[in-house]
Amino acid sequence: MPQTADIAAHTADATGADTRTALVVLAHHRADSLSAHIAERAVARLTADGYTIDLLDLHREDFDPRMTEADQPDWGNRDKQYSPQVEAHMRRILAAEIVVVVFPVYWQSVPAILKGWIDSVWNYGFAYGRSKPRLAGKRVLWLGLAGATAEDEILPGMQQLLEAQLNDSLATYCGFSDSRVGLLPDAEESPQTLDAEGNLVIGEAISGAARTAHYGAFDARAEAFVEEFLAADRVAA
Repeated sequence: MPQTADIAAHTADATGADTRTALVVLAHHRADSLSAHIAERAVARLTADGYTIDLLDLHREDFDPRMTEADQPDWGNRDKQYSPQVEAHMRRILAAEIVVVVFPVYWQSVPAILKGWIDSVWNYGFAYGRSKPRLAGKRVLWLGLAGATAEDEILPGMQQLLEAQLNDSLATYCGFSDSRVGLLPDAEESPQTLDAEGNLVIGEAISGAARTAHYGAFDARAEAFVEEFLAADRVAA
């Protein structure tokens, strides 16, 4: 496996490359999930914009989210060698100009496998802990699929929490020039709400033409987040 010096060299190679590369990260355990579908839509939209895609399906690639001593050896040494798994994922981030992460929102946060990926790979000495972060200038879009309905009162707080975690506490700290959260409510076929007493109320599942229209609108909202993200890069350029 390459030493940290090799990772630094890879940074220079990646930033000087002519080909624009996007790392699309999927964090869902089901290959037939709505999250997987949205990741596929994002890949198609990015490909149409001229990006070469590196699709990282954390579950399909059997990523182990448990932090080990090898993943974070010798904490005080910024130039340490990480585990082979972590080194490989670091190279994939470095090679990407932009990162798009697709995930289901669990308890107003990210799934455990995605949190483990962030903890292990966005590591001290690599993603932060230097006067100039190695990830400086990269851009990231977080697409979170929520079961809450668009009218649910929890939604503004959920958006705020995700932005605080992913934008302010993570991406900005690691030097990303642009980080934004695209929150996608209404992911469930059966709307789920709470009544005045706090009881869960599950509505009737949509089907037929109504279901087709519902998820057509869902796809359009997701694609709009991707398009807005790409448009901001074109304006900046």
